Amino acid sequence: MIGRKREQRELNQLYGSGRAELVAIYGRRRVGKTYLVDETFSGRISFRHAGLAPTDDDPKGMLAAQLENFYNSLILAGATPSNVPHGWLEAFLMLEQFLQAGDDGTRQLVFLDELPWMDTPRSGFLRAFEGFWNNWGCHRRNLMVIVCGSASSWVEDRLINNHGGLYGRVTREIRLAPFTLRECEELFDGMGVRLSRYDIAQAYMIFGGIPYYLGYFDGSLSLAQNVDATLFARRAPLADEFDRLFASLFTNPGAMQAIVRFLGTRSSGYTRHEIANGAGVSEGGGLSHSLKALIASDFVVKYVPFGSSAREQRYRLVDPFCLFCLHFLDKGASNDDHFWQNNLTSQSVVVWRGLAFENVCFTHVDQIKAALGVSGVSTTSSAWARRADESGPGTQIDLLLSRKDNVLNMCEIKYVGGLFSVSRAYYETILGRQELLSSLVSPKVVVRSTLVTTFGLSRNEYAGAFTNVVTLDDLFAS
Repeated sequence: MIGRKREQRELNQLYGSGRAELVAIYGRRRVGKTYLVDETFSGRISFRHAGLAPTDDDPKGMLAAQLENFYNSLILAGATPSNVPHGWLEAFLMLEQFLQAGDDGTRQLVFLDELPWMDTPRSGFLRAFEGFWNNWGCHRRNLMVIVCGSASSWVEDRLINNHGGLYGRVTREIRLAPFTLRECEELFDGMGVRLSRYDIAQAYMIFGGIPYYLGYFDGSLSLAQNVDATLFARRAPLADEFDRLFASLFTNPGAMQAIVRFLGTRSSGYTRHEIANGAGVSEGGGLSHSLKALIASDFVVKYVPFGSSAREQRYRLVDPFCLFCLHFLDKGASNDDHFWQNNLTSQSVVVWRGLAFENVCFTHVDQIKAALGVSGVSTTSSAWARRADESGPGTQIDLLLSRKDNVLNMCEIKYVGGLFSVSRAYYETILGRQELLSSLVSPKVVVRSTLVTTFGLSRNEYAGAFTNVVTLDDLFAS
């Protein structure tokens, strides 16, 4: 299996712990949670069940459908046929009876996938699950229950941070993150897809580190052909994925999409107040819940801009797939079956590449720190901008790394097809930004201009503008 070595090791340790274990695995939809469990515990799962996706067709009938589906899973696992349970209390009693009947003293593993989908309105699911674990499961040393959910905020709020009967009951939580660039490269190698790191980075800018999306790549096609085949061609498999994502994750997909669409209009993000006004949503508890859910699902990050107070924290859309869909699919590009091949050198794509590469760098700060030799130094990262006023012109810095060792790395991010060359005008701009930052920080802090680019820096008379250079190969480090 590509990647996930730490998670596999952790799960196998829990399997052999000799204690009752309740493990919660959560993360963005399509990130590979089910695959991780299936690959790690192949042939060792005593009972598995996946909740049914929510639907608008018959919301009142969802409880009955979920219960029938659960009963069918019991039958497939070898339970004695009886009757479909009338409620979740009865359903979990049937699961207990099934596990007891097959208990030979060895480890019994129960895998409940998409747990949030089972918790339909007024179904009593969570209370029944609480009874199953507190009254029975936690007392059986050979029982391990793994629950998964793409609705990460549900897993966090209702299970991990539960303040009722499940308080403190989860013995381990595993948040599964998207692949890094290095893991995407390993995935492509395993699939027989040969791409340069320059193109893998572009694939990451479009699909993110989501194995499910990258799994559609065809090794006989170029990157551009693969993008068209998966997103723009007639009946492309991911053409409607943006809408499906929100419908499957959130009970209020329209409101969540409104927030995401607004966040997608500025790369540096917005304050909570700006989001409320721009997305047309109330600035009350509902917005707090929505933003928390988007953060838990790895769509959005919250950060405090350099030099600002915590009250000025911003929310920034970072999911590459959402950003790409908003930039192109939302603007009618899907009407062209070969849009990507036809627009590789268009201005809109060139501008998008620059912004998308900045986003990749934000998600690979650990690799940038490693390239700078400061992996062990506590660091905060943020973007920074200053509006023009009477004191001077406006400016923007792509990425600032504020380090505890009294160094501030001012990172300029450039996605180009060859060596990046510094012109005299750009040299003066860099020196001006460095001087401005130096005037805003303590005298003990050193500001170092750092270039993060694809292939490196062309050595001309102005190359000295940058103290450090980080390349694409550095971002691919493990």
